[in-house]
Amino acid sequence: MLLTTTGRKSGKPHTVGLQYELIDGRYWVGAAMGVHADWYRNIRALPQAKIQAGNRKFNAKAELIDDNDRVADFLSYRLRKRPVMLRMILRRGGLKGEVTRAKLLDYAERITVVVFTPDQ
Repeated sequence: MLLTTTGRKSGKPHTVGLQYELIDGRYWVGAAMGVHADWYRNIRALPQAKIQAGNRKFNAKAELIDDNDRVADFLSYRLRKRPVMLRMILRRGGLKGEVTRAKLLDYAERITVVVFTPDQ
C-alpha cells in the first residue's frame, strides 16, 4: 500500500510503500524500523493518513498498537498467511529456531504495529 502522512515538522505530504494485512476491513502495518520510522513518527504526531491499496484510495485514522498480545496475534496471523516471508523477517530480527508464542511475545516488544481504519 502507499501511505501518505503529514510531515510532523515540515507539514508536507510524505508517501511510503508498506506491506499490510487487511483484517476485518482494517489495514494492519508493522513498522520495520519501529518507532524510528519517519512515517510512524508522523502518525504519532497526527494520526490521520491517506492510503492507496490497489485501486482503492481513502482517508484513514491510525491506531498505534502497543499491547504485546495484540502484536503477537498479528505476527501469528502473518505467519499463517505468509510463512516464508515472515520467517525471514523474524530471523533477520533475531528470532532463531522454532517460532513459539513466547518468542513472538518477546519479538513483539521490539516492533511497532499500526492499524488504519478507513474513514466512513
